[in-house]
Amino acid sequence: RDQPLVHLLILRHGQSEWNAQGKWQGQADPPLTKLGEQQALSAAQQLLHTGERFDRIVSSDLRRAHRTAEIIASMLGKESVTTHSEFRERAAGIWQGLTRSEIEASWPNAIEERRWPAGYESDDSVISRVMPGLERLAQNNNRVLLIGHAGLIRALDRITNAPQAAITNHLSGRWYELQDEITPRSVADFSEQALKHDLE
Repeated sequence: RDQPLVHLLILRHGQSEWNAQGKWQGQADPPLTKLGEQQALSAAQQLLHTGERFDRIVSSDLRRAHRTAEIIASMLGKESVTTHSEFRERAAGIWQGLTRSEIEASWPNAIEERRWPAGYESDDSVISRVMPGLERLAQNNNRVLLIGHAGLIRALDRITNAPQAAITNHLSGRWYELQDEITPRSVADFSEQALKHDLE
């Protein structure tokens, strides 16, 4: 039988303690800040307001994503959030825990030139763990919200040739359609920055 069409919204988690300090996180597991919790709440209110309904809410198993998903799920009346290690952020190798300026000091222009350090996870590696997880989610859900990470969204965007989206705001991301393959759709932004922009 044909695979049914699944609407998938992937959003970046709320601000974590390391985000606040400007540190590259990779698969380190710092918690959300108070602001991060507020960002999740604000996104949940916007989702409620737009009438979005999801069959499943899932997240990466890292605390910053899981807690964001829990806050949104409780607002949307969903009992549980399942966590999946395959949706974690890409490994950042020896840059994990460093700030951008520390990276620039030791590896000048490396970020801009995409010269990644030892242990840094490639797009192919990210995709090879993410896609089987997405395919499993697609089996009996029509609308899925996944709280993940900017690196994961960027890897999906590159592999699907999506127009480049910055995904710099917390609680921003993209809608995708999943049916035999994954197709990028519109950019989504449920961040407080987007809210301010709408109100102006």
